[in-house]
Amino acid sequence: MPHSLHPTFGIMTAPQQVTYQDVLRVWREADAIPQIEHAWLFDHLMPIGGDPDGPAYEGWTLLAALAAQTRRLRLGVLVTSNRFRPPAMLAKIAATVDDICGGRLDFGIGAGSRPGHPLARREYDAHGLPFHDAAHAVESLAEACTVIRRLWTETEPFDFDGAHVRLTGAFCNPKPVQRPHPPILIGGRSSPTLRVAAEHADLWNIPGGDIDDVVGRSALLDRYCAEIGRDPASITRSIHLPVSYDRPGPTRDAIGEAIDAGFRHIVLGLPSPYPAGVARWVADELITSRNN
Repeated sequence: MPHSLHPTFGIMTAPQQVTYQDVLRVWREADAIPQIEHAWLFDHLMPIGGDPDGPAYEGWTLLAALAAQTRRLRLGVLVTSNRFRPPAMLAKIAATVDDICGGRLDFGIGAGSRPGHPLARREYDAHGLPFHDAAHAVESLAEACTVIRRLWTETEPFDFDGAHVRLTGAFCNPKPVQRPHPPILIGGRSSPTLRVAAEHADLWNIPGGDIDDVVGRSALLDRYCAEIGRDPASITRSIHLPVSYDRPGPTRDAIGEAIDAGFRHIVLGLPSPYPAGVARWVADELITSRNN
């Protein structure tokens, strides 16, 4: 994918404790504002904040709907849990969404929720999904990235016999609109996940927080790239930063720190409920004003 020298800004609307119409309103508004270039959902099957029995939408179904209702924004799931869907099925879902949106998908994927997060862990038992240990999750992620890329690019059916993924006669048709395939964004901060990102990612995303830790994780990714002979600059650095509507100053400061640290893909997490005109507020108060 082409790598931008200037930072790009996007929004993230976690689809929990909201309605479809709430999210659609914000995305349609953002779609008309050039300063906002991308928009994201998360991938949880039950809420991880607020009322634990409140609404939470399935990320890829919602993304398909929003893909059909927008025209300009790049879009994706930050990030897809590789634990929820078999990778060949996920490749098919993503190719469908890329077709719906005319080639605007950024494919976000990660190893899945940590077992230490109880509100995330419960969704596995509630949906009959197995929850393997972290080593299994990261190994599965590496195999999934390999399989998904092959499904998007290879023109003949193939077999795959991995430690965790086994396919016979695997094939994806139609292919994604984007060639050779949609950009792959891998999210996570653990050392094993960074090794997978070094091999497979076009973009790497990390949740914001302690900027020194973020910089250290980015340097570790550089090292892993060097070990396999890959140019670290070929991976765009992405960061998710939480937004406060009442106190935009700290968010502006965090944006500045991230950009100074080499992050060029900024995702601004919007808390719900979403105020009227929130996308315009983001553009004016967080993106444009930081340059004034």
